[in-house]
Amino acid sequence: MSESPLTGDRFRIGYALAPRSVSSFIQDSLLLHAKQRGVDLIKIDLDKPLVQQGPFDSVFHKLYDEEWKKQLEEFSILNPTTIIVDPIESIEKLHNRVSMLDAVSQLKIENVNIPLQAFVDSNESLQDAVGMKFPLIAKALLANATADAHQMFLALNKQGLNGIKPPIILQEFVNHGGIIFKVYVAGDHVKCVKRKSLPDINEEKLGNSENLIPFSMISYFADNEQSDESLAKLMEAAEMPPSSFVNEVSKQLRHALKLHLFNYDMIRDSRVENRYLIIDINYFPGYAKVPEYETMLTPCFLDIAHQKRSRENGNLDQSENNKTHEAESNGHKMDQLENNKAHEGESNGHKMDK
Repeated sequence: MSESPLTGDRFRIGYALAPRSVSSFIQDSLLLHAKQRGVDLIKIDLDKPLVQQGPFDSVFHKLYDEEWKKQLEEFSILNPTTIIVDPIESIEKLHNRVSMLDAVSQLKIENVNIPLQAFVDSNESLQDAVGMKFPLIAKALLANATADAHQMFLALNKQGLNGIKPPIILQEFVNHGGIIFKVYVAGDHVKCVKRKSLPDINEEKLGNSENLIPFSMISYFADNEQSDESLAKLMEAAEMPPSSFVNEVSKQLRHALKLHLFNYDMIRDSRVENRYLIIDINYFPGYAKVPEYETMLTPCFLDIAHQKRSRENGNLDQSENNKTHEAESNGHKMDQLENNKAHEGESNGHKMDK
């Protein structure tokens, strides 16, 4: 289906999500907030070809199978000004933890980095990785929607590595005061929240008999006498990174990733003042966990819809320019034709005179 021009001030945003994502992301509060601001969120029917649906100013999606890729390609050919959020080739870089953090190296910000990490693809290379400093976090190679992708371990020593099955990513654990900053990005709109994280690990705890600990049992390191009240005080006392800093990191990261929708986990290194480490990046995260998430997503929808309309206007302007140039060219051709006829007449007249 070819794209039809959209009129009026309302914007149509199509979304294609798995059922579990729909229930957690498309909530009534978001639908209402968006609608009040001129944005209609429209569920894409996954049982029908995408090219038969629309028109849309933008298509948001969190699907990656080959059939869906083909549908997006066909839709984009017929609807070149509709903005797809986001390109699958950009998303896929976040599904592999080898490439996930590559974009951080492109940031032009001195005090932002990633922990030392290594890709381990065999038991032999696993033992070679012991040059890294323990404890080590072991993460699955693929970062996708499967349960295995979210299963992580903390290896306290070399013996702990024996219980890990490659391929995996090993990442040095850095003490960070038990607080992690989760930064949610939706285009130019950013929100940072702080969450409880793994507690700091000292040498005494490293010397314990445990060698490998699943993250699900990581409370083993927490002080058993630490009350909910003391944890609340810890959270309250944790200083948030400056908003200007978070916004700049997010902006540069967004351009490096070529994505609109993602979040990243960032910690503050306890050993070095104001040194931050990005340890994980996720595509299309659970925005509904963010307080008032509607107020960051709706402006993002509007920004993208306006961008699409600008593309349309640009195409229309180009089309008008082409028509003008064509008309001028035809006019010149007609003038040239008339001139040729005039010259031809004069030439024939001279021949008759002779």
